[in-house]
Amino acid sequence: MKKPTGWYVFDGVDQLDSPALIVYPGRVRYNIDLAIKMVGNVNRLRPHIKTHKCKEAALLQISAGITRFKCATIAEAELLGMCKASDVLLAYQPVGMKIWRFIELIKKYPGTEFSCLVDNIEIAEDISVAALSEDLIIKVYIDLNVGMDRTGIIPDKALDLYLNVNLLRGIVLVGLHAYDGHIHNADLQARNLQAERTYMELQELKSDIINEGLPGPIIIAGGTPTFPFYAGKQDVICSPGTFIYWDAGYGESFKEQQFIPAALVITRIVSLPTNTKICLDLGHKSVAAENVLDKRVRFLNAPDLLIIGQSEEHLIVEAGENHGYKPGDLFYALPYHVCPTVALYDKASTIENNQVTGEWPTLARNRKINV
Repeated sequence: MKKPTGWYVFDGVDQLDSPALIVYPGRVRYNIDLAIKMVGNVNRLRPHIKTHKCKEAALLQISAGITRFKCATIAEAELLGMCKASDVLLAYQPVGMKIWRFIELIKKYPGTEFSCLVDNIEIAEDISVAALSEDLIIKVYIDLNVGMDRTGIIPDKALDLYLNVNLLRGIVLVGLHAYDGHIHNADLQARNLQAERTYMELQELKSDIINEGLPGPIIIAGGTPTFPFYAGKQDVICSPGTFIYWDAGYGESFKEQQFIPAALVITRIVSLPTNTKICLDLGHKSVAAENVLDKRVRFLNAPDLLIIGQSEEHLIVEAGENHGYKPGDLFYALPYHVCPTVALYDKASTIENNQVTGEWPTLARNRKINV
């Protein structure tokens, strides 16, 4: 196998077992700086940490001036509390025991201001009762279903909910949250048109709230695909997530965004089952596997390899006749979906100046840290 060349190559790779997650902090810093530049005002940026799930990446964001964050789990929220982040939104409606874990989190990290989402009055009432029992005031955002049909209340019904939640004690209603993960058209103009319709719905709801005599709500909207659109709307807080590591999927679909890959997976050949097929140690347990086979990874140092099969511990690739590969040969794989790929690893090895420099534990991949 020809020795690979490129930005991703580093010394000491032979000392790393595979499969392994590797992160390039210098490229992470570049992506953070680019996101801040795109939005123009760091106070309008509330990045989601679901992609990296680690303190070290969060601290890089904080050192760049980012103070507001979004997360999806109590563990991610706690990680941000451990980092002394100023403002953390749990972008998830807590139900059942999770309400009490959320309250415990608020009490454990008083230096961080935590908030959460609600999309129905019953859960809002449960949060109100729990908050009052602990002598707390909890900030909440109304979660809107703007087309993804996953969570949230549709905008046409949101005003009544907003007004009723506003009457509850133990709760302070501060704004609206709209995640539009269903908008992922590769054509920027088409994507912007879809986002514009959502934005107009948000503006109409905002006006209705103001007309009821309430303060204008803070609006948090979008993810990474629609980030360029919302970055241009000065009254919207933007919450991209994948940008920090980037991946092959977003790189192919959203070429107008100049983020660069900052996390890879290394994998090695473990067997040559036929003259043309090779087997790598990159199974379902090592890379996100929800996409079709040819959208799992892209091999940076072997772009012509064709993925034809995958199981829990193995990835089967067609290499063609006379390929010249042998067991032990190493490949640098760029995931198509980096977020769930990162969650499969308990740590990432860091690469700086072409050297392995340390490790970033993926602390919030666990369902629970302390709380």
